[in-house]
Amino acid sequence: MAETGSAVKRAGRKASTRQQDPEGTKQNIIEVASQEFALNGLSGARIDEIAAKTRSSKRMIYYYFGDKEGLYLSALESAYATVREGEAELDIAGLSPVDGLKRLVEFTFEHHHQHEDFIRMVMIENIHHGQYLERSSVVRDLNVTAIAKIRDLYERGLKVGLFRDGLDPLEIHWQISALCFFNVSNRATFSQLFARDFGAADMQARLKQNTVDMVLRFVAKAEAIKA
Repeated sequence: MAETGSAVKRAGRKASTRQQDPEGTKQNIIEVASQEFALNGLSGARIDEIAAKTRSSKRMIYYYFGDKEGLYLSALESAYATVREGEAELDIAGLSPVDGLKRLVEFTFEHHHQHEDFIRMVMIENIHHGQYLERSSVVRDLNVTAIAKIRDLYERGLKVGLFRDGLDPLEIHWQISALCFFNVSNRATFSQLFARDFGAADMQARLKQNTVDMVLRFVAKAEAIKA
């Protein structure tokens, strides 16, 4: 009887939380689901397991997100929103073009290092050939602002003669993403293959500086880097 009473109380607390803070409940579900999808993929994640780790229930998950694919897409959108929100907070408009580019690269490297679940979810979505992102106008709109930020930075650098002509802001974004993404996606395999801890603090500091240097050499003129 005591166990039954405790279960009833827990269910009551969950119901009360849902009623008082539906947005908080949805965010809690997305956070837990993101970890499950990152660990097990779309096919391996289980709604029962997600519900058990949240303040909600299986029924409420279906109510908010429709089905597992809807929850997966919401988790993807949330992951992309997190990185774009961080970029939006960067005051690179107040920096010189070279310093602004450095800061953007540093931020991307640090963000990906600190958000491994984001990298895993992007890898999973690539396994699905981007078919779920194709459904999302939210992510497309978020990425438009990301490219616009790089375009503004690049055009400022061109105007003052610091950056090379003929570069595509989208391709600059690609190069930054590629270097920072690989740092997380292939860290474990590189560490095993070459018997070196690529996740160690000193190695991460070197890799981040290397990434900054490579992007600067790609975008900026030699005299701008020396300056």
